[in-house]
Amino acid sequence: MEKRPLIILTGPTAVGKTDLSIRLAKAIGGEIISADSMQVYRHMDIGSAKVMPEEMDGVPHYLIDVLDPTEDFNVVIFQQMAKKALEEIYSHGNIPIVAGGTGFYIQALLYDIDFKENPEGDHIRQELEQLAEEKGAEYLHQLLAEADPESAEAIHSNNVKRVIRALEYFRQTGEKISIHNEQERQKESPYKFLYFVVNTERSLLYERIDRRVDRMMEQGLVDEVRRLQEMGCCRGMVSMQGLGYKEILDYLNGACTLNEAVYILKRDTRHFAKRQITWFKRERDVQWLNLPEFNFNKDQVLEYMISRIQECE
Repeated sequence: MEKRPLIILTGPTAVGKTDLSIRLAKAIGGEIISADSMQVYRHMDIGSAKVMPEEMDGVPHYLIDVLDPTEDFNVVIFQQMAKKALEEIYSHGNIPIVAGGTGFYIQALLYDIDFKENPEGDHIRQELEQLAEEKGAEYLHQLLAEADPESAEAIHSNNVKRVIRALEYFRQTGEKISIHNEQERQKESPYKFLYFVVNTERSLLYERIDRRVDRMMEQGLVDEVRRLQEMGCCRGMVSMQGLGYKEILDYLNGACTLNEAVYILKRDTRHFAKRQITWFKRERDVQWLNLPEFNFNKDQVLEYMISRIQECE
C-alpha cells in the first residue's frame, strides 16, 4: 500500500512557525493539525499564543479549542485525535501539515508509537500520584533516576505526569520506558513524510521569546489567568501546567510578585526552547530551516519547502 503524505513543520517556541505553516498550507493545498499541548484548550488564547481565526486565512485547523481547561490532555489523547484529523484531511484530498512545538506528540503520530495503555495500571498510578502529593516531585523524579536513568535525564522533574507514566511502565513491565520508546522510534513511519524544523540564532530566539512574553502581558495574560481561576482552574490541572499559566497563577495566589512571575516565565520559556532544539536534533530525517541561511526571508523559506515537497512527489 502506498504511503500517504504528511508534512511536519516545527521548531522552538516563538521562532515563527504559525505564519509559515499557514502560508505553506495555502501554497500546497494543506490543512493544519496543531501539535501544541495548550492551544487545544478553550479560553487559553494569550498564554498559548494561539492562532486566531482571523490569522488562519481560511486554512482549516484541527485540535485547537476542542477541550475545556478542566479536561486532561496527553500524548495518547493527542495521537487519537490527530489520527482522526488525518483521515478527515485525506478525505478532502488535501495534505496534512502537523505544526507545533511538542516533539513528543509529533513523534507519537509520525511513528505510530504504541503506548501500551494498561487498565491494570490504575492502582500503581494512584499510589505514585499520592507519593507525589506527599513527598513532592523531586522525590518521585529520584525514584525514576534509580529505575531508569535515561528517562530521568529526558523528563524534567516538574513534569510529574510523565515521571509517573515512566515509573508506572517500569513497575508494570519491568522494562525501562526509555528502551521501549527507543525501540518504537526505530520503527518505520507509516507516512511518506517531510520533517522541517525552523530555527534561528539562539540570541535572536531569546529576544523573540522576551518580546512575546511582554506582548502577552500587554494583551492581558493576567486577566486571562484570573478568569480561568474563577472558572475553577487550579495548579494541579494539566492545562494550568503550561508556560504562562502556572507562573501567573503563582502571582495571583501571592507566591511571588508580578515582576518575578514575568522573569520566571521568560527564563523558563528560554529553557524550554533549548530543550525543544535538543529534542529535534535527536530525531531522524529532519531538515533544518535555519533562518539566517535564508536571510530571514520567509518567502525564501517557503520556496525551499515547496521545492522539497515537489521533489518527493
